[in-house]
Amino acid sequence: MSTHNNVQRQVRHQQRVEQLCAAAIRALSGETDLHFRGQRLYRGRKVLPLFAPHLHPDSDKDDFTTFRGAADGLALRLSLSDAALHRQKAPDEPVAYLIFDLLEQIRVESLADPAMPGVARNLEYSFKQWSLAFLNAQLADSETGILLYTVVQMCRSRVLAKPVPDAIEDFLESTRAGIGPLIGASLAQLRRCRHAQSSYAMHAWVLARQVADMLSAAETDEISSRAQGEDSEDIERAAFSLVMQVGKEVPERVSSISSGRSLVLEEAADVYQVFTHAYDREVHARDLVRASELDDYRQRLDQAVAAQGINLPRLARALKALLAQPTFDGWEIAQEEGLIDGRRLTQLIASPTERRLFKRQQQQAQADCVVSLLVDCSGSMREHVQAVSVLVDVLTRALEMAGVVSEVLGFTTGAWSGGRAQRDWQRAGRPAHPGRLNELCHIVFKDAKTSWRQGRSGISAMLKADLFRESVDGEALEWACERLANREEARKLLIVVSDGCPMDGATQLANDAFYLDNHLQQVVLQHEQRGEVLIFALGVGMDLSPYYSRCHALDLASAPLNASLHEIVALLGRRVWR
Repeated sequence: MSTHNNVQRQVRHQQRVEQLCAAAIRALSGETDLHFRGQRLYRGRKVLPLFAPHLHPDSDKDDFTTFRGAADGLALRLSLSDAALHRQKAPDEPVAYLIFDLLEQIRVESLADPAMPGVARNLEYSFKQWSLAFLNAQLADSETGILLYTVVQMCRSRVLAKPVPDAIEDFLESTRAGIGPLIGASLAQLRRCRHAQSSYAMHAWVLARQVADMLSAAETDEISSRAQGEDSEDIERAAFSLVMQVGKEVPERVSSISSGRSLVLEEAADVYQVFTHAYDREVHARDLVRASELDDYRQRLDQAVAAQGINLPRLARALKALLAQPTFDGWEIAQEEGLIDGRRLTQLIASPTERRLFKRQQQQAQADCVVSLLVDCSGSMREHVQAVSVLVDVLTRALEMAGVVSEVLGFTTGAWSGGRAQRDWQRAGRPAHPGRLNELCHIVFKDAKTSWRQGRSGISAMLKADLFRESVDGEALEWACERLANREEARKLLIVVSDGCPMDGATQLANDAFYLDNHLQQVVLQHEQRGEVLIFALGVGMDLSPYYSRCHALDLASAPLNASLHEIVALLGRRVWR
């Protein structure tokens, strides 16, 4: 219970900090559609670039003043920097772009309004905390790290006309003395031109190229390889692994989720309510579709899978390499090296030259693992139903070929707009804030005990469009995790396939717009912290990072299925062993 309360407090604290910071950014920048989701800043439904590394504090380690300083820095960047001009003037090479982007952030921070001294203090405090954290994380121990770190400190000190903090002055001395003559001319121009972005950019471009050339002689390859292996949600506040990420935006074909606070949930101490469970049900997909329809759906699905030309054995090998582990599979006897086999020592007396007196362990890769695919069966998923069905069918079959147990689940509601649950609420006098107000329908397309061949007709039931209604994601996630918890396999993976946020009109109208949304965030956070089930999310044309820390957006509309499968394997490969 105390763990649950701690999780709830952490969620509330993080949301509160993000809301306050977003409000500060909106006030300073004059932009009204800015908000945070998953520690990323959004303009409406579009995620903004990451900007400089020191603008990303850690909620577990940093205090509110550090967050406020980062928020002020973001506001200055949005209000005082021309993004189009910045992109036009920026160098293409990633390391040079990183330096150029940092220099632009330093420029806008130098332009903070003197009439608002609190902003300057917040900026100074936040940057100092980042500087010390960088050293404490030993990120400046390499030649590359100390060079980048020194350049940032020198440039900020010169442009803002502020001394380097005493705590790091001595640490920089030798490196600063070495690079000062090389970048001195460009550095001297930065403060003079800071009021004119175009002129400043010319000198910043030269300086960025100079530093990039220095790095190419040091450890540029190491930086690039590390940066390419990171995802935005893993970026440490002190890391310069933003080299390949800074300034890059989510592709336009991938939408972003917009959300906010659920005041109803907060007022209830984050205790999620359900008005009635009377009409909730768990059903097998084959019981919802006539046998003749199932045959038609299966034939249609088989044709769609065949048209994709998937190399199933290759996909199965890739999955097995990720999910299987070596296990003992008996002994290999009569070997010339290994462990002494006591049963063969008598042969040494009969034949002194006998060398095959040893035994070796045999190992076989076995996947003591279960994978559950949880498919969002909301109305908006109808347009993706065939692509998702093909994806799920192929993955399930490949997992079985890899020796991995799998099940396919779905979640929807039993009715639109609340159904019988809402009518009961109306008869009860419409009490305020009733919580979830619809009939849950959890669907088992294929359970873990059923092979793909036996369950293939059930999977094809996913093509029945009228199964798709509304969605209550948080409770569906709890249901899927509970099923996995009852399995005996050592490792449990849950892959959620969804195209957006929870959506149930009756619940939203009777509570508030973000009631189900915030509940989903709480459920995901709880299970991710427990670590019993590894949760992944595949966003169908949607960035699901506001909910899930392990996620990837799929473009099923235009990208070939082979490419999507490759992306899924890459997602699992980056995360399964962390």
